[in-house]
Amino acid sequence: MKRGIILMNLGSPDSTSVRDVRKYLNEFLMDERVIDMNWLGRLLLVRGIIVPFRAPKSAKAYASIWTREGSPLIVITKQLQAALQEQVSEPVAIAMRYGSPSPRDAYEELLQRMPGLEEVILIPMYPHYAMSSYETAVEYAKEQHLQGGYSFTLDIIPPYYDEPHYLEALADSIKPFLAQEYDQILFSYHGIPERHILKGDITGTHCLKVASCCEVDSPAHKQCYRHQCWFTTKKMVEYLGIPEGKWGFSFQSRLGRDPWLQPYTAKRLEELPGEGVKKLLVVCPAFVSDCLETLEEIAEEGKEEFLHAGGEVFTIIPCLNLHPMWVNTLVRYVAEGVETSSHS
Repeated sequence: MKRGIILMNLGSPDSTSVRDVRKYLNEFLMDERVIDMNWLGRLLLVRGIIVPFRAPKSAKAYASIWTREGSPLIVITKQLQAALQEQVSEPVAIAMRYGSPSPRDAYEELLQRMPGLEEVILIPMYPHYAMSSYETAVEYAKEQHLQGGYSFTLDIIPPYYDEPHYLEALADSIKPFLAQEYDQILFSYHGIPERHILKGDITGTHCLKVASCCEVDSPAHKQCYRHQCWFTTKKMVEYLGIPEGKWGFSFQSRLGRDPWLQPYTAKRLEELPGEGVKKLLVVCPAFVSDCLETLEEIAEEGKEEFLHAGGEVFTIIPCLNLHPMWVNTLVRYVAEGVETSSHS
């Protein structure tokens, strides 16, 4: 079968200009799976309040991490594309949920590189299922596939938060940092509103309603971002032999005043020094590529918050990026698909 591969990531502004950042934020925040309210209300909120105030600040944040080659997320995704291409015979393209290249751009590229294309394997760069990340990327790719009238099939890799090879690659990327002296390692995941968790609960009775809901087996876990983040953290603690009391779990990037998943990373960074945590490691497993949320929000802003609160040593652990075991994991996904671990 003539197959092609697409690595699909979040996306980035075209530049650090306020104009380009404003354009990107408008596309991102007008997504109904990111801000899930009626279109008119979302329009008034995004274009009337959030973007005018946020765009200049975000432009400055992007400028602090921008490289000569451009956006770190785009650069790393292209490098990952090249690394994967070296190991597979199928043509590999990249696509972004917001900005460019779009899934349709990627489809056209693959068709040019492989006439008679029969199947495209889409690998979302999101290990965990969330309405505002994995789901919106997949639905956008499906929509553009349908609109383009393409004859090839679209095979989508499911969330791999519990897939053994992904977990082993993540553990291997963290392990070297545990050799240094540390008081705690904080697993910081991108946050989402609590209402997204409730909307995704296919049972309607489990998520955020049952004591220790993430640990109690339920069909809801298939689409529960909180459970999946908890499970990845649990496996990292087991794989790496991290002692109880030397790890934490939190959620970053809160937007707006609605309740989001807690504890909040920013708050924990201010509290930890007062709890005796002076030497801190931070890893962000919801991201496979370093980006604004890891390089600026955590490595710059988060570090400043921690040190200002009395912390002494702050170490950010890079995302998987181009880690050899991660590249090999993607090769396996192309060849074999995803076999998740069985867990309760």
